[in-house]
Amino acid sequence: MLEAEIRKRKQEKDILLMTHIVLGYPSFDDSRRIAHAMVEAGVDLMELQIPFSEPIADGPVILHANQKALAGGSTVDRCLEQAAKLASELPIPFVFMSYYNIAFMRGFDRFAKEMKDAGLHGAIVPDLPFEEGDDGLFAAMEKEGLDPIFIYSPNTSDARMKAIAERARGFVYCVARKGVTGESTDFASLDGYLGRCRAATKLPLALGFGVKSKKDIDELVGKVDIAVVGSETIRVVDAKGVEAVGPFIRSLR
Repeated sequence: MLEAEIRKRKQEKDILLMTHIVLGYPSFDDSRRIAHAMVEAGVDLMELQIPFSEPIADGPVILHANQKALAGGSTVDRCLEQAAKLASELPIPFVFMSYYNIAFMRGFDRFAKEMKDAGLHGAIVPDLPFEEGDDGLFAAMEKEGLDPIFIYSPNTSDARMKAIAERARGFVYCVARKGVTGESTDFASLDGYLGRCRAATKLPLALGFGVKSKKDIDELVGKVDIAVVGSETIRVVDAKGVEAVGPFIRSLR
């Protein structure tokens, strides 16, 4: 379902835009307003992050947002409630992004069913290798018709890319470089890596880690299907407030 929706949207645009919000940051009311502003400005799909105390793939900007959201009372229950509201209010696909401990403590079957009931399309779990989830979370997601979104990195071998592609659904998230989110990336240097990604899978490709501007996105047109903007939106909110989100997203187009 998610792959079909992405391909349908891609017929109308050179490249799609996926954004990332931390549920409950700066508050639950603000994260709802941010999501609405993003969609009104032309976002095509969105990651909803369930805050976690040790978000190992995230840099200081998203780490700070996770910590503030948790300190402000964000819980898995509240995140599920807000995700369900957003999915019912906004006409784009949503996926959860969080870490394995959230699903493990919740219980895989319960967590997958709650995602499905909330109207989500899938989940990105960056600290769960595909080999270790087949009998747990990924099996529970498959039972509910949810897509596991797997990750490629520049260090992923061709053989591993193909093995991941056999299990991936929806799209594949291509990490632009080693390290964590939020740092700068030289997108002009990625052609060889993205060529390997294209050769490994027929699924749509998303690319994130360092996408900050229209120039960055223009550099990715024809190379990937989806550009992912995460940390930069949080920087905009921190510096200028929620009202600046819409204009920032429009500037990317």
